[in-house]
Amino acid sequence: MASSTGTGWAQLRQQARSLESQTESLFHTYAQYASMTQLPPKPSEEEQRTESQLLDILERREALISQLSRLLDSESALTSSALKQNNLARHREILLDHRHELKRLNASISESRDRANLLSNVRSDIDAYRSSNPSAAEAEYMLEERGRLDNSHNMMDNVLSQAYAVNENFGLQRETLANINRRIVGAASQIPGVNNLIGRISAKRRRDGIILGAFIGFCFLVFLYFW
Repeated sequence: MASSTGTGWAQLRQQARSLESQTESLFHTYAQYASMTQLPPKPSEEEQRTESQLLDILERREALISQLSRLLDSESALTSSALKQNNLARHREILLDHRHELKRLNASISESRDRANLLSNVRSDIDAYRSSNPSAAEAEYMLEERGRLDNSHNMMDNVLSQAYAVNENFGLQRETLANINRRIVGAASQIPGVNNLIGRISAKRRRDGIILGAFIGFCFLVFLYFW
């Protein structure tokens, strides 16, 4: 009898764990509807089928837990172990968490669907109002165009302001560089012998250039002579 009871307990627990795994897989599919930004006005066939499967599995798990509880109650105090009681409590806890998760997902999906339907209704009302009031629709269109033009003008003003600021910055930089150049020239002119030294260096460069040019010309004439 004890062996038969143990076998029945093991089989029921295996079924409960299998259904828990199936529930997690269905939750993964069902949660995608809660994360969608634009839900259809009515639930699709797949959404309804997934929700129905979740409800069915939760009911089957509830029945399995009841069977496990009755089986545990039928055992004597000697054969009933604390491990089985802990396992039963754990299955009940997981089932309760999954029921709460299903309620949360249902609420999230309903909220998203209501929000999408509200926006759709608002757009439909606006379109209907525009269709029944052409003059109001034209005035609204003109206001929208005016807003676009104002935005374009603001962007152009910002670009021009930045260009003027850059141009002014360049002018300040040129003035700064000119002041630095004048200071360098003034400082160089105040140092004795600097101008004379600069003149000698320039004269030496011109003389070296003349010598180099004469040498190149001589080499060219020699080349023509022997050619």
